Amino acid sequence: MRAILLGAPGSGKGTHAEDIKAHYNCAHISTGDMLRANLKDKTELGKKAEIYMDSGALVPDELIIGMIEERLAESDCKIGFLLDGFPRTIPQAEALDELLGKMKCPLDCVFLFDVDNEVVVNRLTNRRTCGNCGKITNMLYHNGESCDDCGGPLQHRDDDKEDVIRKRLAVYHTQTEPLIEWYEKKKMLKRFDGTRDREDIFNEIKVMFTE
Repeated sequence: MRAILLGAPGSGKGTHAEDIKAHYNCAHISTGDMLRANLKDKTELGKKAEIYMDSGALVPDELIIGMIEERLAESDCKIGFLLDGFPRTIPQAEALDELLGKMKCPLDCVFLFDVDNEVVVNRLTNRRTCGNCGKITNMLYHNGESCDDCGGPLQHRDDDKEDVIRKRLAVYHTQTEPLIEWYEKKKMLKRFDGTRDREDIFNEIKVMFTE
């Protein structure tokens, strides 16, 4: 399976990626994780990206595309891949199309997880991150202030506070939402109600790929 995961912050892309990755044995490529890995490993692309990040500027598309190209060339992407967090804009989607055409690995589909803004705000403001192991826990379904895995303290990150979330949502609706129509015109979009049960959504995905 070669797919893009599309949806607002907090729409469940990472959660659904876990299920799809485990079942189809494809690589989950998160651009945020990829940037952090390049910075940590001090790759040439990472060094270039760090200059922009340190100044508070957006990392240019050509650098992100360069990282994507290097990542897609790795062996675990041969079976398939899930792109999470990229593309974010139509120019990025156009650049991705060109790259995948060059690599002769076209997309199968784009999964859109639709979630109302207020549901997103409720989900993310209740999200906590373990200060020890980094596991994410949602207080809507968890009692106590300690991580279930390691017992570490659960922390409320700045980017999970309401004012920041609403700014992120505004950016999503302005910059990324136009991709919905773009991929619909290509007849690649598969739309899901992101408030439905996780297992139900995954079962629907499996049906799509057995037809």
